Amino acid sequence: MKILIIEDEEGLRESIEEYFTEAGNICETATTYQNALVKINLYRYDCILLDITLPGGNGIDILKNLKDNNYPDGVLIISAKNSLDDRLDGLNLGADDYLVKPFHLSELKARVSAIIRRKTFNGSNLLIFNEITIDLLAKEVRVDKTLVKLTRKEYALLLYFIANKGKVVSKNAIAEHLWGDGIDMANNFDFIYSHIKNIRKKLVESGCNDYIQAAYGMGYKFTGQ
Repeated sequence: MKILIIEDEEGLRESIEEYFTEAGNICETATTYQNALVKINLYRYDCILLDITLPGGNGIDILKNLKDNNYPDGVLIISAKNSLDDRLDGLNLGADDYLVKPFHLSELKARVSAIIRRKTFNGSNLLIFNEITIDLLAKEVRVDKTLVKLTRKEYALLLYFIANKGKVVSKNAIAEHLWGDGIDMANNFDFIYSHIKNIRKKLVESGCNDYIQAAYGMGYKFTGQ
């Protein structure tokens, strides 16, 4: 998962970032309204953790900007405000969930995972694509009944391909999704080819069809019905 943490409280922001990063996720952070606005209009995220009270502006306006531009990012509001009106405002404007501070990080993770499952995989814990079955909770990939051992990056890349099946995804988009927004400064993306080559080899050796096609000059496409 690629997550943007919009939170000005340093201790909480760092705790969330460390917790999700240790679980193999890519985390970006923003501490002010303006910084958050720049990030959401440049990059896409699986889920945005959005504090309402920010230096320089209101998190609700960040949410409005996301929805006005029809950005698909999941949004979980994290706020010290526990009034019914605040919750309804956020949810009515299009937030996917609302969590009141203080909270356990395990609950935050469960809610983020639920948002991504709903938005990307129709709410199911099992993602099935032809002979490929992915257990989103156990993070296990099987081809028919054969377990395929993937690295964290390979697993995330396979999920990204299936979530965008039939679409050409650029090397830049793949790099940003798997390594964070700073990767767009890289001179080349040759390392992506190595990851794709490894995924193909592991899947095919397990009896899977080769669904990953190169779109020369543009990127890659995950094909199949």
